Amino acid sequence: MGDWREDRIGAARRGENPTVLAKMRSGYAVIGDTQFLPGYCVLLSDIDDAEHLSDLPLEERTQFLTDMALLGEAVFNACNGDDPHFRRINYEILGNTDHYLHAHVFPRYAWEPPEMRSGPVRRYTRDRWTHPEWQLCSDHDGLRRAITRELERLMAVAYALPTSTSALS
Repeated sequence: MGDWREDRIGAARRGENPTVLAKMRSGYAVIGDTQFLPGYCVLLSDIDDAEHLSDLPLEERTQFLTDMALLGEAVFNACNGDDPHFRRINYEILGNTDHYLHAHVFPRYAWEPPEMRSGPVRRYTRDRWTHPEWQLCSDHDGLRRAITRELERLMAVAYALPTSTSALS
């Protein structure tokens, strides 16, 4: 088998994707390969051949969006406790590069350059996404554990609720 990055979802299914935080109902919560915004995570859909949110039947689409919200809340709680300059969470479902359904969860911080604090994270220069300084490493283990703990706690509550209930916390 090649690099796990060539088939992130298949590697997650096989237990070979080292970025997996948790298996969720709709897919896999993973921590991002790059951490220039500490706590960046992605939800990978586990539905074969789903490239767009609209490819999913309504029930599966609702579950994916619920899982995205749970992951966002977990990142919010963990980052808010980790960095006093944490500001908010941004969500993006793009699909322009990777042609499988996935959702980005970006924590945003007051220490970001003023011109970058508003607007999409994709405005950051390419080096933020590729430079070794910003890549996921053991320095991120504490935040990774905090996000995982929060996600597991939130999933336990949300997944125990009847489907028609909307309260998550």
